[in-house]
Amino acid sequence: MIKKVKVQQLKPDMYIHDLNCGWLKHPFVTNSLKIKDEKVIEKIVSYGIRSVYIDTAKGADVDGAPTEHEVKHEIQRDMNGMADKKPEKQYRVSLREELVKAKEIKKEAKETIQNILDDVRFGKQIEKEKVECLVDKMLESILRNPDALISLARLREVDEYTYVHSMAVCTLMISFGHYLIYDPQILREVGIGAMLHDIGKMRIPQELLTKRHGLSDDEYRQIKEHVVFSRMILEETKGISQTSILLASQHHEREDGTGYPQGLDGRQTSEFGQAAAIADVYDAMTSKRCYQRKYEPTEVLKKLFEWSENLYNKNLVQHFIRNVGIYPIGVLVRLESGLLGVVLNHGEKSLLHPKVRIVYDANKDRALIPYDVDLSQSETDCVSCHEQPDRWRIYPERYM
Repeated sequence: MIKKVKVQQLKPDMYIHDLNCGWLKHPFVTNSLKIKDEKVIEKIVSYGIRSVYIDTAKGADVDGAPTEHEVKHEIQRDMNGMADKKPEKQYRVSLREELVKAKEIKKEAKETIQNILDDVRFGKQIEKEKVECLVDKMLESILRNPDALISLARLREVDEYTYVHSMAVCTLMISFGHYLIYDPQILREVGIGAMLHDIGKMRIPQELLTKRHGLSDDEYRQIKEHVVFSRMILEETKGISQTSILLASQHHEREDGTGYPQGLDGRQTSEFGQAAAIADVYDAMTSKRCYQRKYEPTEVLKKLFEWSENLYNKNLVQHFIRNVGIYPIGVLVRLESGLLGVVLNHGEKSLLHPKVRIVYDANKDRALIPYDVDLSQSETDCVSCHEQPDRWRIYPERYM
């Protein structure tokens, strides 16, 4: 049986099924391991991990610990309770129309960000004007229809991670800031900080950033220094605002003080840094990386909700979920009827009842001529769960 336990409950002879830290590089070869001695537990604690999942069939048990099923059921219940508190979004243009422009912006963003990263890698100054110009174009797109850039940013190859991640976090933060009613100038500064939040990684050996297996303590220390480098680089760049600097320098801090580089807690960090921590992890976990599988957006939102007990600002996590949706745009979902569909937009009445484009009948194992269903208007069908597109060989981007 799989159970969730606090790290204080760990003891030798337990078998860890999942370290429950999908956002984090850690010193272990895999997320599953047998606890041989107290040193292993000390190592887990030192990395800021607060809880793990154990497999009682492979190791010692803990009386009274909740099962994985119970944890998931409670998270789903609590998230469903947020579903009716849906933000009113005013779209200036349709998703299909904005996707055309967003594809051009993404293409330009990849080239611009790559040039900026290369400049910093070779010791050159950041050309702030290029960053501002790109952020302004992204801001305009998001204000027209945020779903276009957000959905496109999830499409990437493994070797594109560094610069597309910068674009994706920028997109998420501008959209989130707009939801939080930041004024236009603050939105711009948030976008710049998010675009450059990982710029310090250009001062870290690339072999460490792409290492597939467990990190040594010294290697992990080096990787954590990228945040310090980011702050230094931004402070040395003329015209970068304090908002942008705070966002970049605090996106690895955590609500309970277990983050880095300063170990600040929620009372000591800015809202910009707290929001960026959420956006950064959301995009990192929904991306395929050389050392980590890709998680579906709905999976990650549930994990963020779970981790908001300790690691993230609970109120901001809930707002983030309301902004991107319990079933984000472009996610493949299964309906109670067995039909599979791609989420096109969020429901008018509830985040649990989006508009979907039906593309497949799982009961009959056959593709269908696509057609749209507004589940907020349906009395006979609703979303059952999200699905893995690869399992069905369905490519959601083709149906948007």
